[in-house]
Amino acid sequence: MAEVQAPWDGPIIDAHHHFWDPLNNPHPWLRPEANIAFRYGDYSALKRRYFPEDYFADAGPHRVVGTVYVETEWEPSDPIGETRFIEQLAARYGVPNAVVAQAWLDHPDAPAVLAEQASFACVRSVRHKPGGPVAPDQVGQSRTLMSDERWRRSYAELQGLGLHFDLQTPWWNLPEAERLARDFPDTTLILNHTGLPSDRSEQGLRAWHAAMARLAEWPNVQVKISGLGQGGKPWRAADNTWIVRATIALFGSERVMFASNFPVDSLCGSFDTIYSGFKHIVADLPWADQQRLFYGNAQRIYRCEPCTNDRIRPEPVRSEA
Repeated sequence: MAEVQAPWDGPIIDAHHHFWDPLNNPHPWLRPEANIAFRYGDYSALKRRYFPEDYFADAGPHRVVGTVYVETEWEPSDPIGETRFIEQLAARYGVPNAVVAQAWLDHPDAPAVLAEQASFACVRSVRHKPGGPVAPDQVGQSRTLMSDERWRRSYAELQGLGLHFDLQTPWWNLPEAERLARDFPDTTLILNHTGLPSDRSEQGLRAWHAAMARLAEWPNVQVKISGLGQGGKPWRAADNTWIVRATIALFGSERVMFASNFPVDSLCGSFDTIYSGFKHIVADLPWADQQRLFYGNAQRIYRCEPCTNDRIRPEPVRSEA
């Protein structure tokens, strides 16, 4: 009989989260009057300052020793401004320990922006959501930017700059991601939010699984298990267990990371609910697998340098008006 293990209580590197100060910094979607279509519905609760002291209050007893900041759709005319802001935040607080920066790969200045982003010591990857079909039945009617030649020429610059690419797109667009992985085998592609399996019907999950299985064939693809909330429903481990275990089965524990997506996923559940859920879902896996999922893979892929608790939980420092 297999030995029952306690849930993971070791160190955590949160592989995907955000900080922002929308009253003082340019985030079009977080302006008071903004109301974009959002997969979790009403997101007005996010239109507030969220800094490291807020994050660690949410994290509570979970042993977060490092974090990966992901771009927040800062004003697209100033992608470097966001990176400067986060670098200053990291100098104050000791987090984040790695950054996924903004870069609009279809813009004429993309090569120059990528080169400047790569010059920051904390930047490991870039993200540009490629748009495209917003439902499975629209596939074939349009394509994402992953198939645009200018976008792909910019993507080709990543390897030489030592940058990864973080991809956020729903599962029905993953055939285009497969072509990226095939055509640029030396560039690490990190799929965000588990391919966004929002349709939890049997048919929807079957189609998600098939798309993920094809993507998993490419060894340069990694996956973040995050963003599993459902609009209008509280986050429950029972609702997400099959997706989590299927993702790990497809990609292996060496290519999967857990992440909070906070504060966005606070719309669906507390940090404790989500991370305790992850811990219970994989509690029967070998310790080495759990270590990779919660800590080791994020450290390896994003080259994080964990901070001591004294450094990552400082006295609050207020932003300048």
